[in-house]
Amino acid sequence: MQIEIKEKPKYAVVAAVQLPNVSDSEFEASLNELRELAKTLGYEVVKTFVQKRYNFDTTAYLGAGKRQEIRCFVNNVEPAEFEEIVANPDNLDIDAILIDHEISPSQARNLEKEVSCEVMDRTMVILEIFHRNARSRAARAEVEIARLGYMAPRLREAAKLVGPQGRQRSGVGGRGGGESHTELDRRKIRDRIAELQREIVAMDVERQTQRTRRHGRQRLAGVALVGYTNAGKSTLMRALTGSEVMVVNKLFATLDTTVRALHPESVPRILVSDTVGFIKNLPHGLVASFKSTLDEALDASLLLHVIDASDAGFERQLEVTDKVLKEIGADVVPRIRVFNKIDHVGDAATQAEYEVALRTQYPDSVVMSAHRPDAVAKLQQKIIEFFQQNLVEAELFLPWSAQQLRGEIYTSCQVLEERSDNEGAFFRVRGEPDTVNDLREQFSQIP
Repeated sequence: MQIEIKEKPKYAVVAAVQLPNVSDSEFEASLNELRELAKTLGYEVVKTFVQKRYNFDTTAYLGAGKRQEIRCFVNNVEPAEFEEIVANPDNLDIDAILIDHEISPSQARNLEKEVSCEVMDRTMVILEIFHRNARSRAARAEVEIARLGYMAPRLREAAKLVGPQGRQRSGVGGRGGGESHTELDRRKIRDRIAELQREIVAMDVERQTQRTRRHGRQRLAGVALVGYTNAGKSTLMRALTGSEVMVVNKLFATLDTTVRALHPESVPRILVSDTVGFIKNLPHGLVASFKSTLDEALDASLLLHVIDASDAGFERQLEVTDKVLKEIGADVVPRIRVFNKIDHVGDAATQAEYEVALRTQYPDSVVMSAHRPDAVAKLQQKIIEFFQQNLVEAELFLPWSAQQLRGEIYTSCQVLEERSDNEGAFFRVRGEPDTVNDLREQFSQIP
């Protein structure tokens, strides 16, 4: 008999400071995003603590009163001086406090000491999700570099938490001119980052060769799906290519670039790639380290910017994606905005009204649901039309002695008409200029 072992649930609380220049809607959207990140990481958020301040507390991010409120909740203490505070009603063991900003190492250390609970800021949460979900060698190396870069300045604060032994020197008996344990650790981190960067350079050369082979020798057109995480890119990818791409309703379910051919296949043959999702306040270390993950977007001839039409904050998400694309230099690539998940917006009448409003505001966009085959077919046709706009029509002659080459014509061109005479077959084709010229040159050399 197989015994199923259930994983112990993990509970967390979220804490955030709202500054004067942040609107209520933007603040709530960011909190919701952090809660979704927590869910992806396996935490159940049981309470959210918010505080309005003119700036962050330099000592421990939150003000003293809010810190005490959190400490009472985490440790299930009912303080007499805060009658309005409700202690942890279910006496849950809180595993982590998630902060909706990136905070300094000293702020994290002080807050952790005061509330007696692990503190994870927004950057650390995202890094941990990336670490768990990365599959390819390149993605794992890039995530490790970002994590090491994040941890290096925090080692000194960690040493303060463990006491004097964390600051002992590596000389005889902990005395002398040797390095401290912290300095040793930081040097090891620097060496490991350098090693990983060398590995990534080697992998970049290998991946560039693969992309050249795909896009160059076979003359394949490239489309890259980009957009906010959880906008439905993987669902759309599966619909466009007929592939079994993983679809999970979690943030950052896709980290490694997946490449599939558009299905049914077209002329020219089109490759579709899914890329890592973007998010507000994506750590700069990750933007840099994941640039190679987004290289498909740079190599693509066309971007499909997928937007969750059902999300009230989609305009903010749209701005985030635009900003990241500009940072990696992909803002010059032609783009089609695809408003996905229209089927999640009310009833049919509401959807129709909303679709008209979106098309009015974004005239060249596509409004659709990846679950509706007719909408997917229309998007496929729009993609094909984009790649066929520069095709040329020509006539090719293939003598009977070389009919084994017919397959090359049908593979690389769209055959509009075929006729024959005593000498051979004539094909009226539509294809890319270079492809047509190469075929004509190849056939002219047939004796």
